[in-house]
Amino acid sequence: MDLVRPTLVQAAQMVLVLLLAPGLTGSVRKLKARLLGRQGPSIVQPYRDLWRLFRKSPVLAGNASWLFRVVPYLVFAFIWLATALVPTFCLGLPFGPWADLIAITAMIGTARFFLALSALDVGTSFGGIGASREVMIASLAEPAMLLVVFTLALVAGSTELSAITAFLLSPSAGLRVSMALALAALLLIALAENSRLPIDNPATHLELTMVHEAMILEYSGRHLALLEWAASLKLLLYFSLIGTIFVPWGLAKPGSSLTAYLAGGSFYLLKIGTGAIALAIFETGLAKMRLFRIPDFLGAALMLGLLATLLRFVSGSL
Repeated sequence: MDLVRPTLVQAAQMVLVLLLAPGLTGSVRKLKARLLGRQGPSIVQPYRDLWRLFRKSPVLAGNASWLFRVVPYLVFAFIWLATALVPTFCLGLPFGPWADLIAITAMIGTARFFLALSALDVGTSFGGIGASREVMIASLAEPAMLLVVFTLALVAGSTELSAITAFLLSPSAGLRVSMALALAALLLIALAENSRLPIDNPATHLELTMVHEAMILEYSGRHLALLEWAASLKLLLYFSLIGTIFVPWGLAKPGSSLTAYLAGGSFYLLKIGTGAIALAIFETGLAKMRLFRIPDFLGAALMLGLLATLLRFVSGSL
């Protein structure tokens, strides 16, 4: 009985993030449309799109290899596992020891690697352009992400998310400048990793500017559904990371009652809803930047992460 409840809670978290991810994407689209004075699609439209795509068989290019067929399943599995490892409404879950920030960063990088390979597999010009741009962004975003991880490890003494959250909830954590710099860096990284404005415009398919969409142009049917679902999960992953690390309040403790779990779930939904509103407002007031300015944008994230790490070294109280 001691293992039954944590296992059920872990399974509930895995199902929760799986079902919530398309709703997050739909909420951001709806809020952006309302802010621009348009009616916009329904919040449940991503669910309808996924259901429609899953009912269709994929159309494959004649020169597509086995890798092109397998990549959607690999990308979806890696991103779903990474998202499910992040504590959403409860600490002390069975997967807690594996909820390591370095492992989560590695899963995101592995999914990106396979997706870039599949974009090159068919040999189309758009796939090659999208893969090269994605790798260029990753070459700057991943070092910045590792610096954020190093900062959190120096502050909390661990890279495990449950340990970091427990330390930040303790009175000894206090307010730290290094954590503020790490948060700013993580926000910039999240925008780049999810191809959001000002890096990319997810609402358009303009060939000269798109990054993520260029890599999945050749996919269709259930393969495209898996990749779209994985993209929604990736956005939810970064929302969950920010909410768990920098807004850790409301998480239920291990062995809590059902009421505490429901309260933790309510706090989690509140965090996600607040993040969706903030993202919609942020993107409404921005235009897409030129492609050659993206290194400057991610260079700022890299410098913020480096400053956070150095500040932690210089002064233990900051």
